[in-house]
Amino acid sequence: MSMSALDTPYPLTAEQIAQFRADGFIQLPNVFDADTLAPYDREITRITLEANPHKDTPLADRDAYHRAFIQIAQVWQRSTLARELTFSRRLARIAAELLDVAGVRLWHDQALYKEPGGGSTFWHVDQQYWPMASDRSVTAWIPFQAVPVDMGPLSFGRSSHRFDIARNVAISEESDRIIARAVQEREIEEIAAPFALGDVSFHLGWTLHRAGANQTEQPRKVHTVIYMDADMRLSVDMTDTQRVDWEAFSPTTQPGEIMDDPLNPILYSP
Repeated sequence: MSMSALDTPYPLTAEQIAQFRADGFIQLPNVFDADTLAPYDREITRITLEANPHKDTPLADRDAYHRAFIQIAQVWQRSTLARELTFSRRLARIAAELLDVAGVRLWHDQALYKEPGGGSTFWHVDQQYWPMASDRSVTAWIPFQAVPVDMGPLSFGRSSHRFDIARNVAISEESDRIIARAVQEREIEEIAAPFALGDVSFHLGWTLHRAGANQTEQPRKVHTVIYMDADMRLSVDMTDTQRVDWEAFSPTTQPGEIMDDPLNPILYSP
């Protein structure tokens, strides 16, 4: 697979699309090969380590949230090379087909690096943070290495996007307890599978997910891209948290308008 792999279509089957819509997530094999990912691994790793706001603070001295991962947003604005991966038409087309929308635009991207010994990522849903007028959003999770279970791959609550569980509770140890209890009580199946190099998962904004601790001696290096319907409108009613994301990721859009900010380019449209 060459550089063109960033833009050539990935053939989704009707069965995969149906599975995604039923489960709220899907893990797709062989989306990229090792040679395609290698330069983006090096570049995004460099950016993440340089921008890490906690690099001078040992894991043991951080709070639980910041022990879970290094989080760097808007990576695409920091590097032309990183932008190539975030703007991959191959990924964006998959997102559009899974969401059943004509096109998708970028909400934002971010690096999520779980350091060796990094803690668990709490159960949560993403959509509650986003000032979007509909639920037509999906996140691509792109590891730069194989992720065995002891490295902390994403795990998902199957079909949990159909339930209203802790949708207004900020990610924390308390939200983790609330959601874990609800998952058990509602008998939601948790799917935790290793990732091979080249696998990419996609999950809906309301799908419950979490990640275990990184018990290995290697960092878990992941790039994520969040897509939304190309016709997504900015919500009229927003929480304070959603207002923060509005100002950060779509600042020129006004409530009720299509989110056509320069930070939200269309990444796929047939």
